[in-house]
Amino acid sequence: MIVAGIDIGSLSTEAVVFDKERGILGYSVILTGGSSKDASRISLEQAVKHSNIDKEKVERIISTGCAREIAEFADKKITEITCIAKGVSHLFPDCRTIIDIGGQDTKGIRVDEKGRVAEFDMNDKCAAGTGRFLEVMAKALNVELDNMGERSLRYQNEIKISSICTVFAESEVVSLVSEGQEVEDILRAIHNAIADRTIGLLERIGEIQPQVVMTGGVAKNIGVVRTLEEKLGVTLSIYHEPQIVGALGASLLALDGL
Repeated sequence: MIVAGIDIGSLSTEAVVFDKERGILGYSVILTGGSSKDASRISLEQAVKHSNIDKEKVERIISTGCAREIAEFADKKITEITCIAKGVSHLFPDCRTIIDIGGQDTKGIRVDEKGRVAEFDMNDKCAAGTGRFLEVMAKALNVELDNMGERSLRYQNEIKISSICTVFAESEVVSLVSEGQEVEDILRAIHNAIADRTIGLLERIGEIQPQVVMTGGVAKNIGVVRTLEEKLGVTLSIYHEPQIVGALGASLLALDGL
């Protein structure tokens, strides 16, 4: 049985095509752009093409993400919390704590021994500490977004950004630049602020228990990852393509017939 899952987010859309016997056949990660509807269709088409199968062979599709309702072709729509937990439990059966940082929100999820959601909390009212926050900071520092993490690892001095609000933090960053602070030190401060905010979110869902898994696009930022690991005292487990975990979970739920 071949199924598919689509995770339609505010900044990116991912699709996974999954086969019961062979596992992941193909996937895609694209920018959502100005049309969530078009992004969902294109993402699925690309994942199917990557799978080298006919689209008609996909028997069931589940959509997830903040724009999941836009996917008219989906057989069912399921929240990203459930899909992320399902995807993580498939990849990391021993996981008990999940950190998901995407384009516009941060989620903390605690799962039980069967991979079911036991508790969760999310920051969905503000872009602080998310991928969008990092984009704004990168622009303010004239740094490539993909290079932020590596550059932050070369910091020399610990400085502090007192506000995590995107608008106020941007002003602080501009002030730090005018004071002559090194870019690497400022990047380290930005990642520290994100880590502190994320840990505060995790603490609201109970004790942080290993195995701790990180998903979402921000998991590709080694600076954020390393800072979180230092503060949590654990090594984060990250799938090689952390952005597709929600879509993978959706495909697995489709396979389950949900």
